[in-house]
Amino acid sequence: MLKASFRPYKLIFNAPGGTSRGVLTEKPSWFISVWEEKHPEKKGIGECSVLPKLSPDDRPEIEAKLREVCQNINALRTNFHASLAPWPAIRFALETAFLDLQEGAKKILFPGPFTKGEKGIPINGLIWMGSPDEMKKQIAEKLKAGFHCLKMKIGAIDFEQEYQILKNLRRSYHSDELELRVDANGAFSFAEAPVMLERLANLSIHSIEQPIKAGQWQEMARLCETTPLPIALDEELIGITDVEEKQKMVSTIKPQYIILKPSLTGGFRASEEWITIAEKNDVGWWITSALESNTGLNAIAQWTSTLNNSLPQGLGTGQVFSNNLDSPLKIRKGELWTEKQVSPQK
Repeated sequence: MLKASFRPYKLIFNAPGGTSRGVLTEKPSWFISVWEEKHPEKKGIGECSVLPKLSPDDRPEIEAKLREVCQNINALRTNFHASLAPWPAIRFALETAFLDLQEGAKKILFPGPFTKGEKGIPINGLIWMGSPDEMKKQIAEKLKAGFHCLKMKIGAIDFEQEYQILKNLRRSYHSDELELRVDANGAFSFAEAPVMLERLANLSIHSIEQPIKAGQWQEMARLCETTPLPIALDEELIGITDVEEKQKMVSTIKPQYIILKPSLTGGFRASEEWITIAEKNDVGWWITSALESNTGLNAIAQWTSTLNNSLPQGLGTGQVFSNNLDSPLKIRKGELWTEKQVSPQK
């Protein structure tokens, strides 16, 4: 027999995090613990991480749902993916907790070269929205740390200022030396997007995430067909859980890339469905964390390491939080590595 419980945890930002949906100073998470009744000392842990105004799980009744999940943990043990499809963050948390328990409750869900500290994962350095001076400072810090790929959020401040920052960067670093990605979070209208894409293409930008708001399949398809630089979709994937609907979206829009965030797409199994569909349609992909604590990030990084994708992934170390949990993850010259094992969270 299994037992389960959950507890809330509020993550506090070191400095306000600017996004196109507003400035974040804190972010909610819940941890699900699952254990066998005979062995309460061995607990599998999963993180339910919610992004305000974006996650489908961002609803007043989330704790009632978590309580229901814990009360019915034995029934959910073999069949939770379908019933929890409308709750992707809870689904991801439960999938992670079960995997952790299965592997001995040691926070090693996918044993291999990455968890042994023998192989790193190339990642992009994230530049948060802010004043031009703040963004320049972040860029300097990332370059000093050895990153070869930077992702800059755009669309919140004046685009001309953002463009100038990117232009100056490209003057200093050729595209062979530094890969630049931008994330618009749907900031542009369909009418203005082609002009923005053309200008960004002149700077040899690797890709742009979600140039227009999600849900405009026909408009996005037209952009992807004529774009001078690759378009990557992330918000577009949120809320699509049916395999046929996933296939319909990818074949309709025909993006150059899709970006998978397990907390928003429903975990590893659901994300692997997206990967299979993407590859059948010659669409590239990479994995991104979504402001999980180190518990969720560790699980995502381990899974990502098994996928053998050579592109820089969107995985951080949770350094943006002042009260993050212990982690074996460290950054070395733009790569994520496992440095040492930590004792399981109780």
